Amino acid sequence: MARYTGPKSKIARKFRDAIFGPDKYLEKKNYPPGQHGPNKRRGKVSEYGVQLLEKQKAKYTYGVLERQFSNTFKKASRKKGKTGEILLQLLESRLDNVVYRLGIAPSRRAARQLVSHRHITVNGHVVNIPSFTVKEGDLVGVREKSKSLEVIQNAVTGASAYSWLEWDGEQMTGKFLNAPQRDDIPENIKEQLIVELYSK
Repeated sequence: MARYTGPKSKIARKFRDAIFGPDKYLEKKNYPPGQHGPNKRRGKVSEYGVQLLEKQKAKYTYGVLERQFSNTFKKASRKKGKTGEILLQLLESRLDNVVYRLGIAPSRRAARQLVSHRHITVNGHVVNIPSFTVKEGDLVGVREKSKSLEVIQNAVTGASAYSWLEWDGEQMTGKFLNAPQRDDIPENIKEQLIVELYSK
């Protein structure tokens, strides 16, 4: 199961956006990494470069590698509607992302690990595939044996912040009500740039 395991702060500084959550290094050094620091005269980024950066940003935000991201885009382009919006909806429907949005885990990386270690159920069945697509009406919860785990107890906050999710604190179960609309997705991603990149 491939995933990015490199430094997070460097990536956040590259995009000048705290895509992995609060980052004290990004606050101190809000400029791209490199030995010459902020004084290096960086050339103007081309149109292609801007589009590529946006795609890389989306990949790192959702913890998806190149081939998986490309396949998700192809899937989105086959559906009717705005390809960019559908792409984000598909990424938001990933099981690891839903677990993170429900507040069961403090980050997408932690959510991915909980799923891989068989702590999460979908409609009562254990699912250990982080890229599993959650569908409308599916119930995502914590496995009975795992409810007492300290890492889960500390993380659980509930999902009142997101209109497309419903959280039951007593059962530790969340319901995926529907695919979110673009305005509801808080990620700072210009999806149209990604569509333009793939359409070349």
